[in-house]
Amino acid sequence: MKIDNSKLDVLLARRCMTIADLRKEASSQTLTRIRRGESVKPITAGKIALALGVDVTDIIENTAATVDNGKQGISEAK
Repeated sequence: MKIDNSKLDVLLARRCMTIADLRKEASSQTLTRIRRGESVKPITAGKIALALGVDVTDIIENTAATVDNGKQGISEAK
């Protein structure tokens, strides 16, 4: 999963937190990878979202899976 740096910055600002505050949930190396636009494990994204008090979909980059709220490949009965 890729975390959207712009979304992360906005959420940090709203909570008056710094990236250093997130080191309680993720290592410095992981936070550097996020800043570089690299992927992180889903559990890491979940821990960061939890620390920020948001749903994980609020911090990850928009993808087809998040656009349809994770229902990709699930058909609804009509």
